Amino acid sequence: MSVTVRIPTTLRPLSGGVSTVQVEGATIAEVLANLNLAHPGFSNRLLDGEGNLHKFVNVFVADDDVRYLQGLATSVSSGQTVSIIPAVAGG
Repeated sequence: MSVTVRIPTTLRPLSGGVSTVQVEGATIAEVLANLNLAHPGFSNRLLDGEGNLHKFVNVFVADDDVRYLQGLATSVSSGQTVSIIPAVAGG
């Protein structure tokens, strides 16, 4: 199942500068693993040492935050869009 992954500006150097990539995967975990295989470095930026999403990284399937679904086990369907959105903080 091919899904579109939206890459934020801050991570585009890892994807060769492109804003979207197509990867295979039936779950968010598979999508992120395949994204890292195609464009090494994403896992280090998105996942902590235990393989969980960093607290400052948000991942959405369509408009739904995966933290409020099944996390990395959230299912994705062919043609869906997965968006990686780094948290913004400051004042």
